Amino acid sequence: MIIPILAAFAAGLLVILSRQVNGRLSMSTTPLISSFWNHFVGFAFLTVVGLVIGGLIPANITEMPWWIYTGGAIGVVFVAAGSWLITRIGAVNSTLLVIAGQMVFGVIFDLLRGAPVTIWAAALGVVLILAGMWLTQRQR
Repeated sequence: MIIPILAAFAAGLLVILSRQVNGRLSMSTTPLISSFWNHFVGFAFLTVVGLVIGGLIPANITEMPWWIYTGGAIGVVFVAAGSWLITRIGAVNSTLLVIAGQMVFGVIFDLLRGAPVTIWAAALGVVLILAGMWLTQRQR
């Protein structure tokens, strides 16, 4: 169990580092240029990893639906928006906003797809997330 926990922790640190670098690059250039370099470096790194490990191109690639490739375009918009947002509200607040959005929409998606959800627990979680966001925005 310790390996997955360490992997999740390392992934979180890398996401924070990536957001900081993208935000700084966005301040020096533009959010779109920052997003371009983020995706270019990621593409190059993952291509090398895929070539070393193998299985870069799946055998059943022609059978996959077209819409699975829309994640790349959504990622470009997300990274560019994040780079733009970091320069306006800061890295901590933009990270909290992303986490809160993921949690709230996770509950909404579970409800929409009919997954078994304890409504009071989900509602309490959403209220706590929104209260935490409100507390970070309060004037001192």
